[in-house]
Amino acid sequence: MTTETQTNHASGDGKIDHQLKSELAYFTGDLVRYKHPLNRQVIYTPGVRHLAEKGKAYWLIDAIASWIGSEPFQQAAAKDYRINAMHFWKFERSQDKHSILYAKADSPEEAFITQAIEYTDFPLPEISIWAGFDGEHWVLYLPSEH
Repeated sequence: MTTETQTNHASGDGKIDHQLKSELAYFTGDLVRYKHPLNRQVIYTPGVRHLAEKGKAYWLIDAIASWIGSEPFQQAAAKDYRINAMHFWKFERSQDKHSILYAKADSPEEAFITQAIEYTDFPLPEISIWAGFDGEHWVLYLPSEH
């Protein structure tokens, strides 16, 4: 199942930010969490916060948080129990600035949510954000923070 929408977001300076990529590698996990202001079921780690601040991409956290718990999300989770425990988000930017955000239950699986991003100048060509349920909240974190 795939749900598509188009959005128009802009952030960053449009250059591949090698500094940001190297900074993100230093986030290896801790107990600090930040609450998402709109979806109270979603919290995120310092690594995700750093990504949002330096990449001017709070819109990316907002996009993920808006899908978690949505009807398409619940329908996909009813078909695949793994989604209720953990799933994987990936943002990919193409050369023409059109981008895609999608969620999968696991690597070889088809995306259960797909969102077209019409334009962005997010500084990285791609980023993965994992979502795990801790029994109370969905925790968004970088793979290095797992």
